[in-house]
Amino acid sequence: MEVHPSQLTPECVLVSDVFGKTKRPIVLKNTIISEMHIQVLQQFLIDKVEVAPKLANGAPFYPKERKATNDKIKKIEVQPLIEHYNKTVHAYKKMFWHWQSGSYVQIQKVRQLIVPLLERIEEFGLSILELYLYSNKQDYFYHHSVATSLLAALLAKRLGIKKEWMQVGIAAFLAESGMAKINRSIFLKKGLLNEAEFKEIKKHPIYSYRYIEKSSALSKGAKLAILQHHERLDGTGYPLGVKSDKIHSFAKIIAVCDTYHAMTSERNYRKSQSPFNVIEQMERDCYQKFNYRIFNKFIDLFASYPLGTKVQLSNGSIGEIVYKEPKFPTRPIVRLENGEMIILKENKSLYIEQILH
Repeated sequence: MEVHPSQLTPECVLVSDVFGKTKRPIVLKNTIISEMHIQVLQQFLIDKVEVAPKLANGAPFYPKERKATNDKIKKIEVQPLIEHYNKTVHAYKKMFWHWQSGSYVQIQKVRQLIVPLLERIEEFGLSILELYLYSNKQDYFYHHSVATSLLAALLAKRLGIKKEWMQVGIAAFLAESGMAKINRSIFLKKGLLNEAEFKEIKKHPIYSYRYIEKSSALSKGAKLAILQHHERLDGTGYPLGVKSDKIHSFAKIIAVCDTYHAMTSERNYRKSQSPFNVIEQMERDCYQKFNYRIFNKFIDLFASYPLGTKVQLSNGSIGEIVYKEPKFPTRPIVRLENGEMIILKENKSLYIEQILH
């Protein structure tokens, strides 16, 4: 009898080879099905298999009921979240203008703005990795603070920080506040900064820290994260050039998220880059710049893209993810529209350019 892989049970016996878009069978005839076989068949998006009417143990086979699925229902409805996100960006923009005019950072107002959004981070699903899509050249700076806050808070939660994950998010939100003290001509410059201008920009973490150093609403770790979010393990960061053991773990979390969002976003002097390509670039710098454990936990977020996700490769080809490589989460196996299988871990010249919705 023919059944869908989701209807199989362990001990089913295949009566014919199962092929995907490959010359060799995925599973051979007479195989006694296990849970692992069922998973493989589903990962390769096999529509049907032929099995014997009896199980290997002699009992009759009763196919599982196949539940109807609706992709539109399964997708997380993110539009209300994105509206909330955009409203927060707009409100942050106004708040930043007040700081530029000489107002002090009021932590209570900051919390009233960002905490309600941070409390919804689990609702974003994988769209939290794609917040760069909602940014633009003109408002990149304001999007960056809000998006980095969300990413850092989520990463802190995934790292098991149960009590202070919110503090990490608030710290990320305030990390760039000191830019309000930077000369406006430098802040608004559309081209690349010269050496003197960049030297001035590198002072902003100190200004950010001074805004909040006496606040009782922020933990010591959050304050250090604001000061150190541009520091790097090898001492090449700023403003103090401290090395790994002197950098607070919260700052290391924000560093990963800050870099990811900056590199994936379109900016005045730099085009946006593929998030998958960005992760691979960051991975090459991991041991020198980022904490390995923290960075790996961030990479794990990419492993959450489900099988069947449509993608566009760097050569323009369209396909879908049919198998995820546990050790290479940014390089799954992709089945193209013509049926060709692309094993990205073996084809380093290609990478996933974007997720298609």
